[in-house]
Amino acid sequence: MKVIIAGTGAMGATYGSMLKKAGNDVKFLDLWQDNIDAINKKGIEFINLGKKEILEASAYRPSEVHDTADLIIVFTKSMQLKEMLSDIKHLLSDKTGVLCLLNGLGHIDTLKEFVKPENILMGVTVLTAGMKGPGVFEVTNYGNTEIQNITESGKERALKVVETINNSGLPSVYSRDILFSIWRKACINGTMNACCTLLDCNMRKLGKVNHCRELLGTIVEEFSAVAEKEGVNLNVKEITDLVCWYTTEEFKGVDHYPSMHQDLIQKNRKTEIDYLNGYVSKKGKEYGINTKFCDLITILIHGRESVLIGEGK
Repeated sequence: MKVIIAGTGAMGATYGSMLKKAGNDVKFLDLWQDNIDAINKKGIEFINLGKKEILEASAYRPSEVHDTADLIIVFTKSMQLKEMLSDIKHLLSDKTGVLCLLNGLGHIDTLKEFVKPENILMGVTVLTAGMKGPGVFEVTNYGNTEIQNITESGKERALKVVETINNSGLPSVYSRDILFSIWRKACINGTMNACCTLLDCNMRKLGKVNHCRELLGTIVEEFSAVAEKEGVNLNVKEITDLVCWYTTEEFKGVDHYPSMHQDLIQKNRKTEIDYLNGYVSKKGKEYGINTKFCDLITILIHGRESVLIGEGK
C-alpha cells in the first residue's frame, strides 16, 4: 500500500516505520525542518521497546510531494490539523483514504472541509511513544488501534487499512462504534494528559496522589455528561476504572509521561487542551452542563502555557 504519513512526530514515525518495515511504500511529511533534515541525513532512529533500530527513510515538506497515495495518516497535533490538510490538499484524490488517529474531539468536522466523507476513516490508539529529538523516536508500549469508516460506503477501505496495519505488527481492529472509542480515549487523555501536566509527573506518580480516583472520576463525569448530549453513552464507573488502570503496575507504560507533558513541560510547546477538557468546557456551556473541573483544568493549562511559553507564541 502507498502510504503518506502527514506529521512525523512520535506517533507518525512509529506507524510509518512499522508500515515501511512490512513492505509498504511510505513517505514521511513534516513541517519541522530540523526533523526533516535529520531523517534525510541518518534515517529514522527508532527505539523499539528498548531496542535501537535505524530505518532508512526520506522526509519531505508537503509541497515537495506530488504523488497521490492509497492512504494518508494524519498525525499532527490537533491545532495543526487544518493547516496540514490545507498543505496536502493537492494529494487528496478521489481514491485516497484519510485516517485520523489524533487525540481529541471535534476533528471530523475539520476533515470534512477537505475530504469527502466516504474517504474519511477515524481511529484511536493507545500506543505510547515519544520524540527524543529530530529524527529520534521511542515507543514504549504497543496498545490497540481501532478504526472505522464514517459512512457505510467506506467500510471496505477501513477493513483493508486495518489488515495492512495489523500485518505491520501494530495490533488493530475494526471498530463498530468509533465515536464511543474516540470519547473513551478523550477521557484517558483528559485525565492522564491534563493531570500529569499540571502535577508534573508520570502516570505512576499520578496514581499515588491523594484522592486520585475522586479527581479522575469527576473529570470522567463531566466528559460523560457532554458526550451524552452528542449521542455517546459513557459508563462513568467503567471509564473511571479504565483511566485509573493506567496509573497501575498492570499498565506497561505506567512510567510514561503523556504527550501533553512532553509538549508543555519538556518542550515548552502549546498543548491540545482545547480539544480535550477545553472542548468539554466549551460544549458544557453550550448545553448548560456544569463542567467546573474541566473549566479549571483548561484555565490552568493555558496559564502554564502563558508562564512557560509566553503570550502569543
